Amino acid sequence: MLSEPSKRSPTDILTSNPAESSDCLSLVVLFHLNLAFSSIEIEQRPLVVERCYWPVLRLASELNLPVAIEVTGYTLEVVAELDPRWVDRLRGLIHEGKCELIGSGYAQIIGPIVPDKVNTANLYWGHQVYQKLLGIRPTIALVNEQAYSASLVSHYLRAGYQAIVMEWNNPYRYHREWKPEWRYYPQYACSQMGERIPVIWNNSIAFQKFQQYIHGDLEGYEYVDEYLLSHLEAKDRVLMLYGNDAEVFNFRPGRYATEASIKVDEWQKIYDLVNKLQADGRFEFIPVSNVLERLSSSLGGHDLSLESSEDPIPVKKQRKYNITRWAVTGTDLEINSQCWSIYNYLKGRVSYTDPVWQELCYLWSSDFRTHITAKRLIDYEQRLKTLADELGVVFVTPQLKSGNWNRSLPPQLKVERRNRWLTLETEKIKLRLNCDRGLCIDRLWFKGVSSHWLCGTLHHGYYDDIDWVDEHFCGHLIFQSPGSRCIDDLKPVDPIIQFDADEQKIWVTGRITTELGTIQKQVGIGLTSEQVDLGYELDFPKDIMGYLRCGYVMLNPQAFELDSLFFATHNGGNQLETFRLDDKSFDHHRTVSSMVSSMCGLGVTEGTVILGDRYHQIQVTLDKAEAALLGMVTAQRIGNSYFFRLAFSAREVDETAKKDLFYIIDPDNNPSVYRLSITAQC
Repeated sequence: MLSEPSKRSPTDILTSNPAESSDCLSLVVLFHLNLAFSSIEIEQRPLVVERCYWPVLRLASELNLPVAIEVTGYTLEVVAELDPRWVDRLRGLIHEGKCELIGSGYAQIIGPIVPDKVNTANLYWGHQVYQKLLGIRPTIALVNEQAYSASLVSHYLRAGYQAIVMEWNNPYRYHREWKPEWRYYPQYACSQMGERIPVIWNNSIAFQKFQQYIHGDLEGYEYVDEYLLSHLEAKDRVLMLYGNDAEVFNFRPGRYATEASIKVDEWQKIYDLVNKLQADGRFEFIPVSNVLERLSSSLGGHDLSLESSEDPIPVKKQRKYNITRWAVTGTDLEINSQCWSIYNYLKGRVSYTDPVWQELCYLWSSDFRTHITAKRLIDYEQRLKTLADELGVVFVTPQLKSGNWNRSLPPQLKVERRNRWLTLETEKIKLRLNCDRGLCIDRLWFKGVSSHWLCGTLHHGYYDDIDWVDEHFCGHLIFQSPGSRCIDDLKPVDPIIQFDADEQKIWVTGRITTELGTIQKQVGIGLTSEQVDLGYELDFPKDIMGYLRCGYVMLNPQAFELDSLFFATHNGGNQLETFRLDDKSFDHHRTVSSMVSSMCGLGVTEGTVILGDRYHQIQVTLDKAEAALLGMVTAQRIGNSYFFRLAFSAREVDETAKKDLFYIIDPDNNPSVYRLSITAQC
């Protein structure tokens, strides 16, 4: 039983009088349960079940509150081992109609940055656990971490889900054509292939306000009179009162040094709040599934694209909380790349219904990629290596191309060195490199595609705009540590040109010395192919904090049509997601704050990004098992011209990046190698 209500100031009590009206604000409550929570040690899990999970069930049983509980299959399995009575009670409440089970998959995976088949396996194995332990399959899913891509729609539909829960605030940021009133009604989230699924809106502001009130940062009148009642302006509205973690009440995960102390019984405070709202005629609590009844409303049921070119993968909460935190901050790149190696082995050999995929889903869990503790990361790395050893998978160790190559070049290759310019030309490609700028690409022609050079450097003064007057390079690399000078590969090199007769490729190699270590740069072209290869080897300390971006591809504005510019990639599905620029200006790697180095990115889950116009395109490919890089696009209208550039991130900075964890993953501090290829097509 919950304890007696604690004594509080009168300002902590609802101060408004119930309205004498049948119109009211419908409220839904959803608790997210996750025992894999990054900063919870394994030995703390029984305490979490006692302090956080049992109170959720008591809200449903003692207050008849229609609680929605979202829990991963993995969490459900762990709770069943720790406290089977809790699972029995949840099962009973679900069958009594007092609780709704909301699904999410076997593990809390960030769908837009993992392969299509991993998403399929995750939903499949989640259903297996739900069926086994609870006897049902949920029909509504919570998008994990509210990290959404258009490709996820088909995944949820194929898994039998009839609706999803997704945050409103971030998709709306770039869709101001939506009516603000739509946030109170279910709509349809549409894929780019014509599929659609009902979406029930979560609201980051609402669940943060709820937490602030329960934690004592808001008074009762501030929360109810000034916030909740501000939503009571029209009838039939629905607001998700809470749609976030259960583990933040009567327990502190230890995620932040600034976490507030527990001053009152916070679940009792939730109990009191629910009691008062239930007694107030201006509010009613409804099951999450009942929200779907409003699809037929004049304000519901609109077909919406939640993604945008500005934000291809929207994520919940403020901009500091974005897709990079699971892809390229901290040790993410290393462990993601290792997961890709295992995936590449399994995808053509083993059906996703085999339990080995269940283990891979666990290893791709989001919580190993954020505020993970050193102890849990060591255990994780061992488990990852154990699976690889059992399968006979050897993790990819990328290296620059090398061999006993011939300094004598083939006659069909034209080579010209004139001052800083090194020009290589074959039957199909012409490439001009800048030897004073670390072999960056000055001009790149694909002869079979266009008479124009398609990508390269835009020199100082190209744009008649003082904000964009600087030189904009192509094919280079930069590293920026907060508060420090930028490190790059744009230094003079003495290039070595060699011919690999086996691959029929010409390789140009240069070495750059920086204050952090050496960079070896490599550019290759084939004698008969239409492909340019870029490679970077960095002998830098692994625990240096900062952002690292490479593989910049700068389009020639004179070679592409402004009105049809687009970029496309895969974000967790098997179909390309295409994003038209439509004269928009945005920068995915724009710095958010001194603590957060970028704002969004592209999953590139099939290893390919395409950018161009309706006539011709540049295609950039990489091997995610070598380095699971994240794509980032910058687009800017400048007068009658435009700026359109792609880059790849190997590392970003946010509050989850911890210096002391790098050597757990790579104790030998091996050089980092990043490779990609550039082609063109009509």
